[in-house]
Amino acid sequence: MYKFFAFINRMKYIKRWSLMRSVREENIMEHSQQVAVIAHALALISNKIYSNNISVEKVVLLAQYHEVGEVITGDLPTPIKYFNPEIKSAYKDLEKGACEKLIQMLPENLRSEYIDYVMPDETTEEYKLVKCADRLAAYLKCVEEIRAGNSEFKKAKTTIGAELKNLKRVEVDYYLKEFAPAYDLTLDELD
Repeated sequence: MYKFFAFINRMKYIKRWSLMRSVREENIMEHSQQVAVIAHALALISNKIYSNNISVEKVVLLAQYHEVGEVITGDLPTPIKYFNPEIKSAYKDLEKGACEKLIQMLPENLRSEYIDYVMPDETTEEYKLVKCADRLAAYLKCVEEIRAGNSEFKKAKTTIGAELKNLKRVEVDYYLKEFAPAYDLTLDELD
């Protein structure tokens, strides 16, 4: 009857990075989990180090559902998604329609519990941290691919790295300084 969770489960079948050859393929479900972990860290950094008052629970839930519309729309590579304002706007409308459809798949008495995470208020600090986590995940994917010998991700790493620095978010700067360098290490070096 209610198909919401069946659709969510399909996130594991939707591939990411379809324009670039990847050494290790990643699906939307894996990506969402990684973004949730990074977003959780950013929220904690914001609160514990910079004395902010971010809702950690809200950040993690927003991150977990941030790509949910793609179970219907599929993933559209970033260079295409943001190629021009018309495509960006059309894709945003498509994503919004997909999210509305997913919300309608829930029992009516549960919809209000999900809507704020599936169709979030983009002006909140929690949402902005999730967007930062999403870009950090893209950056770390580039690091992983380059470490595996895939030079196709070099330009993307440079571009995304510059975008992250230009955000001027203390949480992101802290993450890049304290945590990101470990992604360049081997398992032996992490020990």
